[in-house]
Amino acid sequence: MKFLFDDKAFSFQALRTAGHAVCGGADLGEVLVTCEGIPDGNEAAWCRAWSATAARLHRTGDDALAAGHRVSAREALLRASNYYRTADFFRVEDRDLDRESDRLAWHSRETFARAAALFDTPVLPLRIPYEGTTLPGYLFLAGPADRPRPTVIHHGGYDSTLEELYFMVGAGALRRGYHVLAFEGPGQQSVRREQGLAFRHDWEAVVTPVVDHALTLPGVDPGRLVLFGTSFGGLLGARAAAFERRFAACVLHNGIYDFYRLPLTGIPSHLAEWVTESRDEVAGPALAVAMSHSTQLRWFLRHGMWAFGSKTPAEALRACMPYNLDGVAERITCPTLVLDAENDVVARGEAQRVHAALRGEKDLIRFAAADGSGEHCQEGAALHFHQRVFDWLEERGI
Repeated sequence: MKFLFDDKAFSFQALRTAGHAVCGGADLGEVLVTCEGIPDGNEAAWCRAWSATAARLHRTGDDALAAGHRVSAREALLRASNYYRTADFFRVEDRDLDRESDRLAWHSRETFARAAALFDTPVLPLRIPYEGTTLPGYLFLAGPADRPRPTVIHHGGYDSTLEELYFMVGAGALRRGYHVLAFEGPGQQSVRREQGLAFRHDWEAVVTPVVDHALTLPGVDPGRLVLFGTSFGGLLGARAAAFERRFAACVLHNGIYDFYRLPLTGIPSHLAEWVTESRDEVAGPALAVAMSHSTQLRWFLRHGMWAFGSKTPAEALRACMPYNLDGVAERITCPTLVLDAENDVVARGEAQRVHAALRGEKDLIRFAAADGSGEHCQEGAALHFHQRVFDWLEERGI
């Protein structure tokens, strides 16, 4: 689906931001007017325009709160948080030294935290014990914690933020009476930025401490825990569910079997062979040329260098190698819902491969382009996505 831009990366990210409108993360007019001022493919202009829109909504939220308008403040601060995230998205040249990226990320977290304090239902900021440190999270309560409720444990994937998880899944779950525990793990945004922890493929070592902590929290029903992994998190979540057996169900949003295969589909086969064989003396220059012609590839590899702790684009690609479900998917015992998207060309066939490998109760939902839900992770079709997933859970008594 083309949305406002010819550049495919810009088009998808604009759709992603606009799609959060149904859960309070954007207003369509604000998205349209912001994108009007951005030349196609111009990453610096993208950052400037979205940063300006975010700052304007930030001021609106501050003014509304000072005047005692709690709902208006909450709504403006939620949109500011999402717009700050959007402004930072393409700033991947060197995040460890990019102070403007740090500023945008901080404001995205801070505006969301202030908005969450104004929700009509309780929101508890969390620090989840993890290997001598802590992971950040939120427990969004659907209502008073006076009785156990089913609880979604949700993590993102390659690039989503803790705060964005509310717009992706949290708001839809809360409307249906689910508590939601959202968290970030190693390699993901604030954990990588503040603690320097890179991704790890044995994601069960991340999820198990989260489950341990969840079971100490008010209102969490230990018999109705749902693991929800989004995007690359669909693979990470499947890995975790294979070893952590306390889940009543698992949702893979979307299903990914072999993460290393995905970026290789976007480069010539001979270049993929050079990378795999560690022939970096030829792979490095060739990747540099390919990156100069593709916003998406350039972003993927630069972000990967940061998230995996790699020194070069070729190393970032090879860091994806351990992330697959060989010998793992068949170990999942809880009912598992695998999602697929018709227009997700890069991941074509991945969800079907995951579904075929599962041995327990399983279902596969393919979202169609004709319904407007065929993009990666159903961006732009949140209500349809929520309907299908949560109806599936409710039909199983979860």
